[in-house]
Amino acid sequence: MFKAARFVGWPLLAGVLLALLLIQQYPQWVGLPNQDVQLRQAPSYASLQNGPVSYSEAVDTASPAVANLYTTKFVDKPAHPLFEDPQFRKFFGDNLPKQRRMESSLGSAVLMSPQGYLLTNNHVTAGADQIVVALKDGRETLARVIGSDPETDLAVLKIDLENLPSITLGRSDDIKIGDVALAIGNPFGVGQTVTMGIISATGRNQLGLNTYEDFIQTDAAINPGNSGGALIDAHGNLVGINTAIFSKSGGSQGIGFAIPVKLALEVMQAIIEHGQVIRGWLGIEVQPLTPELAESFGLEGRPGIVVAGIYRGGPAQKAGLQPGDLILSIDGKPAGDGRRSMNQVARTKPGESIRIEVLRAGEPLQLTAQIGVRPPVSGG
Repeated sequence: MFKAARFVGWPLLAGVLLALLLIQQYPQWVGLPNQDVQLRQAPSYASLQNGPVSYSEAVDTASPAVANLYTTKFVDKPAHPLFEDPQFRKFFGDNLPKQRRMESSLGSAVLMSPQGYLLTNNHVTAGADQIVVALKDGRETLARVIGSDPETDLAVLKIDLENLPSITLGRSDDIKIGDVALAIGNPFGVGQTVTMGIISATGRNQLGLNTYEDFIQTDAAINPGNSGGALIDAHGNLVGINTAIFSKSGGSQGIGFAIPVKLALEVMQAIIEHGQVIRGWLGIEVQPLTPELAESFGLEGRPGIVVAGIYRGGPAQKAGLQPGDLILSIDGKPAGDGRRSMNQVARTKPGESIRIEVLRAGEPLQLTAQIGVRPPVSGG
């Protein structure tokens, strides 16, 4: 029996190894996307109980893959402030002499792959006529925009240089409040800078910054120019893309926000594949179930969101949803938070069907809706 197992085992093992090699080289044969983007995933690390004396190894690992951005755009401005006076324009019209001026801004970006794909913030590159990427090794080149996603404030750039470094991807789902975080970027244009803090919170939303929000909050100093830079863990792995600060003065107040690398990677891959992010759409506007509404529905303590509006001809209307319906669950997941539920819908591929459990006039209903494509305008 042992000899027979050994006789069969070696060919079986060789066949498995050959199959894994073929899947790696030709992923499209098994339905996996074939991307010309090589990403490095970090291995799992045990949590550090005591912080090291220095984080220089983490910075040395990540910093070569963080680039400085210098963007410029040309705008037409009146040659003289008098030309902006309404009374002056009333007599002379709009055909007044203008000066073409160049405006510049600063930002940061993260090299995601050796092929030259970079992630940054959409607000850093929006409207730019020219984007200069400066690498830590001293090389500079022009970048082109592959695509952008204003709803998550992300943009994908591409540069064409040889021997490019790339960042190692961490696991943003595994980070915990209290973990050490390092922010690398180009604040105020002084050059690459590293600041340290901790993860203050995860899953921050309803900040009014983006349509889709799932922010990592950190107290690592993030200043103007840091936008689009890297938030890394204590091992030098990317966990987020720095995107915003909460400040009344414009300076760092110890409250910064980063887009988790998992979400950023999903957006980047969608932009590379399709040129844009294609999101699912139901065509509804929702509002939270307040205690007063819950009492009127007789649902104290039960999760749910109220349908406040329906887009005419949208998937929800075709499925039979009506204003005033209380959505209890979507595809079996409790609908206790409107933003989270709409994000769930957005992640569903257009054309797929979802089950919606609703309560209408006290009566439970099971509806099925076919997800549509989210239009570029904002909506539920």
